Amino acid sequence: MSAIIKTPKKAQPSTMFAVLWTMPALLFYVAFAIIPLFIALYYSFTSWNGLSPAQWIGLGNWRALFSDQVTLNSLFLTVQVMVISWIVQTPLSILLGVFMAGKQLYRSVFGVLYFLPLLFSAVAIALTWQNMLDPNFGVLNPLLTAMGLSGLARVWLGDPSLAFYVVLVIVSWQFIPFHALLYLGGTRQIPKELYEAANIDGGGRIQNFFAITLPQLKYTIITSTTLIFTGSLTYFDLFWVTTQGGPGYATRVLPLQMYITAFQNGQVGYGSMIAVVLALFGIVLSFVLLRFTGFSKMSSQLEGL
Repeated sequence: MSAIIKTPKKAQPSTMFAVLWTMPALLFYVAFAIIPLFIALYYSFTSWNGLSPAQWIGLGNWRALFSDQVTLNSLFLTVQVMVISWIVQTPLSILLGVFMAGKQLYRSVFGVLYFLPLLFSAVAIALTWQNMLDPNFGVLNPLLTAMGLSGLARVWLGDPSLAFYVVLVIVSWQFIPFHALLYLGGTRQIPKELYEAANIDGGGRIQNFFAITLPQLKYTIITSTTLIFTGSLTYFDLFWVTTQGGPGYATRVLPLQMYITAFQNGQVGYGSMIAVVLALFGIVLSFVLLRFTGFSKMSSQLEGL
């Protein structure tokens, strides 16, 4: 019996093309995400004003973090942004996405109009809302007065107890359409046979929503939640344009605190430390969501159908 000579298998052309297609994105990610992250990590252990040579101070910046009430308050506000954004955006996005998944013409027209905020930049949205809420020249307070609700008129972005929540309303107004689009796509992928079987058994719309729609949207909810949580760590433009972190420190979330510390106060080393905290927070949060929600398994929700 002649010996069988095994030759190593060559990479399939499709695999090679896939690698080649992903290389530009990978290089871009390494150049503009991984390398800057390690540079920021290095500077987080230094005292540097951005001009003179950096001085190595070890864990000095990290120890100072625990006694810096402004930065700790910024971290607390960022966590509030994450939680409140999820509580507000998720239910509304699900309801709107499921509503617009219908085939009726009026739902399609509503969807087109409702997705318009996705076409505008964050700066344009912030400036528009800032002018609408202006206590002297805005349209909101005069509108409330005309409706006989003058008692509700406020200095919306100038009240320390109110400004933070007003900006969160603007954030939700901008991003709910995006998450609704995710739920629209997820809802349209649910097999009609599930609803037909439920209708035969006498299920109503509300029962079908909780028994079929929500369970089938499990992974869409996880994806949306991950985007909301990680996106909350990057909100800078809306907060900066509308309030610049004020009044006082009422809206100074962690990205704003990083920018102000590094580029306005000239403490680039300490600002780099805050940037690393933001990055680590986002990485750990994403890992926890993917690890403990079962999303990483990517199991089919249609097994047994």
